[in-house]
Amino acid sequence: MIFSLEQIVFWICVGLLGYVYIGYPVLVYLASIISPKMVKKGEIEPTVTVLITAFNEEDAIREKIENTLRIEYPRDKIEILVASDGSTDRTDEIVKEFGDRGVKLFRKEGRVGKTATQNAAVELASGEIILFSDATTAYRSDVFRTLLPNFADESVGCVAGRLVYVDEMSSNVGKGAQSYWGYETFMKIAESQTCSLIGASGCLYAVRKSAYEPLYPEACSDFLICTSIYRKGLRSVFEPEAVCTEETNRDADHEMKMRVRVISQTFTDLWRNRDMLNPFKSGFFAIELISHKVMRYAVPLILLVAYFACFALAAESVIYSLIFAGQTAFYLLGAIGWLLERAGRRLGVLAMPLYFLLANLASAVAFYKFLRGETYTRWDPIRGTR
Repeated sequence: MIFSLEQIVFWICVGLLGYVYIGYPVLVYLASIISPKMVKKGEIEPTVTVLITAFNEEDAIREKIENTLRIEYPRDKIEILVASDGSTDRTDEIVKEFGDRGVKLFRKEGRVGKTATQNAAVELASGEIILFSDATTAYRSDVFRTLLPNFADESVGCVAGRLVYVDEMSSNVGKGAQSYWGYETFMKIAESQTCSLIGASGCLYAVRKSAYEPLYPEACSDFLICTSIYRKGLRSVFEPEAVCTEETNRDADHEMKMRVRVISQTFTDLWRNRDMLNPFKSGFFAIELISHKVMRYAVPLILLVAYFACFALAAESVIYSLIFAGQTAFYLLGAIGWLLERAGRRLGVLAMPLYFLLANLASAVAFYKFLRGETYTRWDPIRGTR
């Protein structure tokens, strides 16, 4: 049987999509079972600095500090440091109210961005372990008891906790985000046990201060930190029992804006660290980066090529006509879901097509911005401003 060029292109695209969403998850899961890299945990009590980076978080910072003060750990071994990136609201004033309870304020003038503010604050931190947190994230009181034992293993340089998204409004975008994050959590567990994490949740990850190196200002710090740690011959691991919660975005516009920023930063990080995409240099870590990031972000292009290849084949075959109709219907459902979401309507089954469309559109927009040389240094908190 002779296949046409359109058929070859279409089925290559199908194969690539199958690898991204099914093949790679199965591969890394099997690898984690067949040859797991276990962490040698131990009972340790290092000094810890909880570094909360904030910009104009007057609505959330008080509750965040109170939540941090409730963490179960010897008080003489915890330092709480709030790094304010030139906040212009009452964030700094509120932090100062907790001065008599040991909470410290570091203010970085000039609005230099989250990563640059973190870099400067780490230099002042006294803890052996630096735990990075967002101002809108709530921790369980046992977070140190579950997270820190991983650092007894000298090969571990970074430990990431498990983020659980909360959506009390049961919003359309929130449902999609929760489903997506459940899939990502599965991947993090498998990648951690197979080799090393390639990215952490920015609201809960801890790093040995001795292993931390300042990151360039436009970096997506919670992604790049794992590459930085791996370059030092250390691992980043996932601790699912160290749990934090955060509210999801509840509307498509805010979720889109957040994802475009993060993915655009990640494109920059991948490009500036493209040597780590070489399996002969970084081993399975390169396979994780290529499969989980590069190919995942290439999905919009793959989908577009598959769509037009199928369009060309539709006139020749009933099967391809049905496949093309199915593709078109799925994208239309996603677009309809977006319009209904903007109108404040509940979507039900349309929530997943909407989020799939949103996530891949964000990847395409982010890639366009990356090609234009646009970078993100400053960040504007979105959660909690809905």
